[in-house]
Amino acid sequence: MADQIPLYPVRSAAAVANRKRAAYYSAAGPGPGAERPSRYQLEDESAHLDEMPLMMSEEGFENDESDYHTLPRARVTRRRRGLEWFVCGGWKFLCTSCCDWLINICQRKRELKARTVWLGYPEKCEEKHPRNSIKNQKYNVFTFIPGVLYEQFKFFLNLYFLVVSCSQFVPALKIGYLYTYWAPLGFVLAVTIMREAIDEFRRFQRDKEVNSQLYSKLTVRGKVQVKSSDIQVGDLIIVEKNQRIPSDMVFLRTSEKAGSCFIRTDQLDGETDWKLKVAVSCTQRLPALGDLFSISAYVYAQKPQLDIHSFEGTFTREDCDPPIHESLSIENTLWASTIVASGTVIGVVIYTGKETRSVMNTSNPKNKVGLLDLELNQLTKALFVALVALSVVMVTLQGFVGSWYRNLFRFLLLFSYIIPISLRVNLDMGKAAYGWMIMKDESIPGTVVRTSTIPEELGRLVYLLTDKTGTLTQNEMVFKRLHLGTVSYGADTMDEIQSHLRNPYSQMQSQASGNATGSTPPRKAQSSAPKVRKSVSSRVHEAVKAIALCHNVTPVYEPRAGVIAEAEYAEADQDFSDGNRTYQAASPDEVALVQWTESVGLTLVRRDLASVQLRTPSGQILTYCILQMFPFTSESKRMGVIVRDESTAEITFYMKGADVAMSSIVQYNDWLEEECGNMAREGLRTLVVAKRALTEEQYQDFESRYSQAKLSIHDRALKVAAVVESLEREMELLCLTGVEDQLQADVRPTLEMLRNAGIKIWMLTGDKLETATCIAKSSHLVSRAQDIHVFRPVTSRGEAHLELNAFRRKHDCALVISGDSLEVCLKYYEHELVELACQCPAVVCCRCSPTQKAHIVKLLQQHAGRRTCAIGDGGNDVSMIQAADCGIGIEGKEGRQASLAADFSITQFKHIGRLLMVHGRSSYKRSAALGQFVMHRGLIISTMQAVFSSVFYFASVPLYQGFLMVGYATLYTMFPVFSLVLDQDVKPDMAMLYPELYKDLTKGRSLSFKTFLVWVLISIYQGGILMYGALLLFESEFVHVVAISFTALILTELLMVALTVRTWHWLMAVAEVLSLGCYVASLAFLNEYFGVDGVSSGAFLDVAFITTVTFVWKVSAITVVSCLPLYVLKYLKRKLSPPSYSKLTS
Repeated sequence: MADQIPLYPVRSAAAVANRKRAAYYSAAGPGPGAERPSRYQLEDESAHLDEMPLMMSEEGFENDESDYHTLPRARVTRRRRGLEWFVCGGWKFLCTSCCDWLINICQRKRELKARTVWLGYPEKCEEKHPRNSIKNQKYNVFTFIPGVLYEQFKFFLNLYFLVVSCSQFVPALKIGYLYTYWAPLGFVLAVTIMREAIDEFRRFQRDKEVNSQLYSKLTVRGKVQVKSSDIQVGDLIIVEKNQRIPSDMVFLRTSEKAGSCFIRTDQLDGETDWKLKVAVSCTQRLPALGDLFSISAYVYAQKPQLDIHSFEGTFTREDCDPPIHESLSIENTLWASTIVASGTVIGVVIYTGKETRSVMNTSNPKNKVGLLDLELNQLTKALFVALVALSVVMVTLQGFVGSWYRNLFRFLLLFSYIIPISLRVNLDMGKAAYGWMIMKDESIPGTVVRTSTIPEELGRLVYLLTDKTGTLTQNEMVFKRLHLGTVSYGADTMDEIQSHLRNPYSQMQSQASGNATGSTPPRKAQSSAPKVRKSVSSRVHEAVKAIALCHNVTPVYEPRAGVIAEAEYAEADQDFSDGNRTYQAASPDEVALVQWTESVGLTLVRRDLASVQLRTPSGQILTYCILQMFPFTSESKRMGVIVRDESTAEITFYMKGADVAMSSIVQYNDWLEEECGNMAREGLRTLVVAKRALTEEQYQDFESRYSQAKLSIHDRALKVAAVVESLEREMELLCLTGVEDQLQADVRPTLEMLRNAGIKIWMLTGDKLETATCIAKSSHLVSRAQDIHVFRPVTSRGEAHLELNAFRRKHDCALVISGDSLEVCLKYYEHELVELACQCPAVVCCRCSPTQKAHIVKLLQQHAGRRTCAIGDGGNDVSMIQAADCGIGIEGKEGRQASLAADFSITQFKHIGRLLMVHGRSSYKRSAALGQFVMHRGLIISTMQAVFSSVFYFASVPLYQGFLMVGYATLYTMFPVFSLVLDQDVKPDMAMLYPELYKDLTKGRSLSFKTFLVWVLISIYQGGILMYGALLLFESEFVHVVAISFTALILTELLMVALTVRTWHWLMAVAEVLSLGCYVASLAFLNEYFGVDGVSSGAFLDVAFITTVTFVWKVSAITVVSCLPLYVLKYLKRKLSPPSYSKLTS
């Protein structure tokens, strides 16, 4: 019996349920359920994939399912039990679980539910819905101070300073004056709080401006004005032309006669073309606006979702018999943050505030911290360990005498200068200086630094994620090429097309005037005449006519200035002149084609749902009746239209689409494939145009089959496609068109420069796959020699598995993947996909939603662990910009939303080259040098204190008095040290010319434990020399030790700055001279500070001693011994192993 039991591995409940279902269907026998088991088996098989390694041949899938159980289990970890589990990280898991549980209780999120919304009656809503207010602030009045302080003190460096400063309130531990500890800390906090307060106030003002915009609300008593933030679910809102839609609505009525309107969605999905929206027909048909309150109707809407491209709902009118039901889809919705482009619209609010699509697709901004700050934080921890160790050694050598723990604390405070508080002050001022330099750079005008804390991040980037539309391209399409097979027309030969067009239309006009007296023109006998080779003129005429008819473009006429056209007026009053006509379509390619036909003489003058009107070069109007429209879909990659010519009653089926879809539909030819390849290499977007003449009988037969297919319930899309395909056979190839999406200025050289700098570029776009691939080639994002692997659409785990294996076999090829396939792969094979994609020279993700863009950024940060930068120009890029380590916004045609949310705002894509290569590189190198030098300054004085204490029987007595310590960190050395922010290793032009210099920075060699250790050794050597030198050379009076050692210390610091500088600036020299002057002056005035407290109390420094030759030679000798060896070593290092930049400057 046991032999017959199948040995299934333990699986999830879902898989067991699937198996039961499959068994049920297979038992059903023949009949409707008989063909279903295969589908359920497929679903069930996905469970086996848990046990499969990714790298497996396709044969593995073809074998019997029992083979799966013999495969090695991938990534199965042995579960640890008991104490071992707790020690190996179980405690962490328990703590985080408890915290998550507490947070969930405190901030219980409301569950999102589907809703029924009554028209105009918000009070009928059963649920409470969120307020319709926009909030981009990080803090409120109560959380501001605690929030800012937490952000500051979560860094070890700042927390350490706080503890040290607080310790000075304890009398037993008091070492110096309170101001020496609290003044620098107070300064840092004051600057930070001021900066955050200004940023927060600006955000508050921007939110207030949006929330207080006024809208007209329709009530039983008429129109009332209402603020955007007071709009509720169920309100009827009127939105005028060019006004922002305040919340997600269902479109009920419009002033346009066609019952439809255009909206601009650039702030939502980044696409600049206008979208056509259709009003609910039941409410559009009502005679007047007020009738909306006389009917009893409601909208049922699905629960709020992220997806901006789909919506499911129903509209129901109850007060008529039978009740009217209409299904609602995406074309009946008006999402918040879009703008009405034509007419006035009335809608019922269904989602508000946090539940609107636009808010759900934006993520909360995070506080960004630079990698350099994190690295310095690690180094301060290392210094703290050294500090504790040094103090313990001192107490141990003292022999733990008396209250030794008090001495330990005093030593900790004495040596606290190892971690200098001036580090934060210097770095923050440095960041402000870099920001100022970026904004003042005349080569990149209009650049704004909005986040002043991360300029060094610009020098550490490895991944650049860019939007396409408006960032790499100008989103302006220009018609470039028309190819007829034997003859090709370019931009310079368009006048020939005009002359070809004039002839046939002038003939037609003379015929028409001749026929005007007779009856209707006789119909042409179709396909009976033998095929005659057409003249070039007639072929050009056919091609242009096809392009002018086969599209979804609508001409829109703006009312003239001074004529306030109420939208209800008849269209006869409108001005049909060419001056105020604009074209609107779902794609800018379509507009470019129609604008081109207008330029050669065939103009689209009117278009509605049933007819199209064209104007010929001679001014004659041709009317065509639209019988059927087949819109473009990403699956079919083509669009078609069937029209009847009103004058001749001819029926023609026109079609245009991508070459991959059309090559099998058109008649055999020998030129299409080759020419498509040629145009694609020029970076043109190609469309193949074809036609087929239909007889009345053929069309009637088609129509009956088509309408039947459209009414079927099961597999409607497949049946409709099959009927349309019956027409798509042996079509006559008319022409091939080439349209160019013009790139932004200097995109190619900029991308080339970034690639040479070792930056990997990923393009994330909401656009179609073909368009994205075309731009990737034309912008040289993908170089000509590289292969492109287009990731096939996948829907299940098995398909994703096979496709990833196919991709793994490719080497050095760019990846193109769509958002849907990406979602499936990330669900099952997140780690593998990211690992493979990171090895690609370039990656293109098309059809990406705003949240997907942000998700990709976060994945790269987690898996690659490298710094990412996101650049975009539309509202749909905000999430990506905020998620990246460094966000750059472009002020473009799509508004300023991206540039306001970004850390850096630029005016053109090409500016990114200088921003990274020059400013990013120098900011990082300068901050690294500055940080290490400030640490060196603290270490050297701590070493001197250690030597001093050890010589004097380990006494916990300070070597220098309070003012000397403050003066040392500020007046005497601050300006020369801070002048390192002006240092540069190579000139900006050199950095732009050799982007390879940037590549070195990503390894982080300018600031690492190795360079830090070198500085520590230098500090110990110099501190030891200065202190022992002063002790060896002191005269009978001990008082001179302090004067000699401190003077030598100041001189050493000034010389060390000179040694570190690579390119001198006049301000650096001024800072050095000024600091030295300040010190010499203070020697005369502050001589009482140069006594040693507790050793020779009350001793004063006589000015006479400073002016003696003895003082001068002793100080000089100590300084030379401390600095000369380092100068020699630096000279030898530059000779023997020069850094990469020195080879360029020599």
